[in-house]
Amino acid sequence: MPARHSGTQLCRAAICYYTTMEQQRILVVDDEPTLRDTLRFNLEIEGYRADTAAGAEEAMRLDLTRYSLILLDVMMGPMSGFAMARALKENPATARIPIIFLTALGSDDDMVAGLHLGADDYIAKPFSIRNVLARVRTVLRRATPRADAPAGQESLSYEGLTADPASKRCTVDGTEVRLPRKEFEILCLMLANRGRIFSRDEILRRIWPEEIVVVPRVVDVNITRLRSKIGRYGKMIVTRSGYGYGFQD
Repeated sequence: MPARHSGTQLCRAAICYYTTMEQQRILVVDDEPTLRDTLRFNLEIEGYRADTAAGAEEAMRLDLTRYSLILLDVMMGPMSGFAMARALKENPATARIPIIFLTALGSDDDMVAGLHLGADDYIAKPFSIRNVLARVRTVLRRATPRADAPAGQESLSYEGLTADPASKRCTVDGTEVRLPRKEFEILCLMLANRGRIFSRDEILRRIWPEEIVVVPRVVDVNITRLRSKIGRYGKMIVTRSGYGYGFQD
């Protein structure tokens, strides 16, 4: 029989989260009122501050820079979740806000399309609240700088291509290029291991270590986007058929 938690226990758990997470703020964007309210209630029980919006248009009128993460439905109108995500990623002020898609579109192609837009995760409906909360914790943990992270990490570079793990900045021939977190982490991995070929499984384990379900094609999508963004250095990210990817002179 599942253990029952008293209201006092829940309050104590919430207080613990408040003190450790400094009440990270999450926005839930979904056109289903019951689902919106359910997600907000459970996020607040976990200790987050949660706001809701009934659609992408309403959400875009908010100050989105306040949010640590956005839970975003896809099938909304007239502005879809994919369209909103694209707008966020194209705006430097909101490009680094993590996005988790919540949608009834559950095929691999739909998932890859969402991740191609720069989303951090993709959860197909129907889902359990427990699953959503686990994904939220994982994405926020990756997005939040660790207090015990070593200082003074050296920049990784090849000619005019530089990735700075400390500042999370990438520059190409002196011009800053904004990379979503996963693309930046892949670039750092490859620059730190020039000449080595990583299999898709290795990249998944290193870059998505805590994901519940990630399809191998996600690696291909992120590699393709990364190549297109780093200009003439994109050709240095090579494909070895049957093996994987690496950065080679």
